[in-house]
Amino acid sequence: MSISSFNRRWAQVILEALTRHGVRHVCIAPGSRSTPLTLTAAGNAAFICHTHFDERGLGHLALGLAKGSGQPVAVIVTSGTAAANLYPALIEAGLTGEKLILLTADRPPELIDCGANQAIRQPGMFGSHPTVSVNLPRPTQNIPARWLVSTLDSALGQQVCGGVHINCPFAEPLYGAPDEAGVSWQKELGDWWQSEKPWLREIYGREIIKQRDWFFWRQKRGVVVAGRMSAEEGERVAAWAKMLGWPLIGDVLSQTGQPLPCADLWLGNSQATTELARAQIIIQFGSSLTGKRVLQWQATCTPEEYWLVDPLPGRLDPANHRGRRLSCNIADWLELHPAEKRPSWAEKLAPLARLAQDTVALGTAEFGEAQVAARLPELLPEAGQLFVGNSLVVRLVDAFAQLPAGYPVYSNRGASGIDGLLSTSAGVQRATARATLAIVGDLSALYDMNSLSLLRQVSAPFVLLIVNNNGGQIFSLLPTPVEERERFYCMPQDVNFAHAAAMFSLTYYNPGSWSELRDVVTRAWLWPQATIIEITVPETDGAQTLQNLLAQVSQA
Repeated sequence: MSISSFNRRWAQVILEALTRHGVRHVCIAPGSRSTPLTLTAAGNAAFICHTHFDERGLGHLALGLAKGSGQPVAVIVTSGTAAANLYPALIEAGLTGEKLILLTADRPPELIDCGANQAIRQPGMFGSHPTVSVNLPRPTQNIPARWLVSTLDSALGQQVCGGVHINCPFAEPLYGAPDEAGVSWQKELGDWWQSEKPWLREIYGREIIKQRDWFFWRQKRGVVVAGRMSAEEGERVAAWAKMLGWPLIGDVLSQTGQPLPCADLWLGNSQATTELARAQIIIQFGSSLTGKRVLQWQATCTPEEYWLVDPLPGRLDPANHRGRRLSCNIADWLELHPAEKRPSWAEKLAPLARLAQDTVALGTAEFGEAQVAARLPELLPEAGQLFVGNSLVVRLVDAFAQLPAGYPVYSNRGASGIDGLLSTSAGVQRATARATLAIVGDLSALYDMNSLSLLRQVSAPFVLLIVNNNGGQIFSLLPTPVEERERFYCMPQDVNFAHAAAMFSLTYYNPGSWSELRDVVTRAWLWPQATIIEITVPETDGAQTLQNLLAQVSQA
C-alpha cells in the first residue's frame, strides 16, 4: 500500500466532513507534515483557501473570517510550535463565540519523545480551551472510514461556539502521485460523497425558555445594558428599549446607536448613579463591556433582578448579580418577550448625555488621539464596517464617540489582547468584502506587523489607521510607578510605519491635521486597496483628555 496516497484518502474524508458543517474558508500555513491536509484542501472546490507564513497571524485571520462570515473556519498547520502559535486565536474564539476548527498535523506516535525533529506532545496541548479535542490515530485501513467520519461529526456537532482541535498524525512518505491505495476504504461511505449532510447528526437542543413573569417585569423601571452584539441585534435591542421607556447604556460594540452617548463619562456623575439606582430590573444583552465607569456601575448596582441574555455559555457577569442567566439567541429572546409602550422614567440621563457630548466637542478641538476617537464616525465608509483595536483606543472611542445604529463593529474584546489585531481585521474584510476602517495603536501594529502582508489582498477599500502615541499609553491611566512607567509599561519604541508600509508595497500617509486626515481617508474609499494612515500624536494626549473630560462631566 502507498502510505502517501492513503494519507491523502484519509485527509479527504476529514476535509469533506468539514464541508458538511458549514466550513467554506480554510487558512493554511506552509509545512511538510501537513501536506496531506493542504493538498486535499487545495483540491476541494468547496473551499476558499487563504495562506499566511505566520501561524499566529493565520489563527487570527481565521478568527476574523469567522467573525465576518458567522461560519466555522478551518486552520491547517504543520507539527511542532506551528500548532502552539494558534493558541491566542483559540482562546479569543472561546471567549467571543466564533467557531474555529484547528487541524494540526503531527508526527506519528513512534516519533514522539524520542528526539525526532519537530516532534512535540500535541494531544491536549490547548488544555481546556477547545470545546472538543480529538486525537486521531495514524491513517490505517484497519480503522473503518465510517469511524473517522462519525468521530469528526460528533466533535463538530458539539461545537456551539469556540474551537475544536483535531490532531492529525501522518507517517512518511508524505509526497507521491496518487494511486489506488484506499479507494475501497473510501467507498465504504457510499453515496455520502455525493450528499451534503453529515454522516452522523447529533442534535443538541437550546430551547429558549419564555420568562412567564415578563408581563410583570416590563411594567417596572428597567435599564438595558448593551454589550457585544450583531448589527441587527443592536438595532432591535435599541427599538425594544425605546418602546419600554427604559434607558439604554450602549457599549462601543453594541451597534445600538448609543442613544445615551458618552456613558463612560456621564456615569461618573453622581446624578446618573442616583437616578439609575431607582431601577427595579436591569437586562443586559451581550457581554464584554468596555468602559471603566460602566463596569464600576454595573458591579455595584443592586436591582431586584439582573438578567443577562447572551448565546454564549457561562455566567458572563463578573459582578455575580442575583437574577437570571439566559443563554440563547438575542433576537429570538426578544421575539418571546415583546416590549410594551411605556413612558420614559429616567429623565435626568438624557441631559447628562448631552452635557457629556458637548464637553467632548469642546475638549477635543485640537488634532490628536482624542479628536480622532470623538470624530471617528465621520471617517466611516458608507455601507462599510469598523474594526476597533484594544488598549487605549477602544476606550477613547467608547467614551467619546456615538457610532451609527446598526453599523457593523468588530473587535477582539474577549481576552482583549493586542496580538493579532491586523490579521483579525483582514479576515473580517475578506469574509464580508466590505470597505473597512481598522483603528489600532502603535504597539498593536508592531505586534502583528507580519500581517501587513495580508493587506496586499483586499477586495474592497481598507484603511488601517494607526494611532502612534509612542507606546502603551493606557498605563498612563493606571497608578503605575512613575519612575518605572516608561521603561516597563509604556515601552515607547520611537518608530514610524512608513518603512513597514513600503516593505509590503502599501500606500502610506501621515497627515498632520483633521482636514488632512479626512481628505486622505475620503480618497482611500475610492479604490479597492489597502491604505495605511499613521497619525503621530503627543504621548499622553488621549489619556489626559479622557481624565480631564471625565472630571468636568463628573463635577457638573
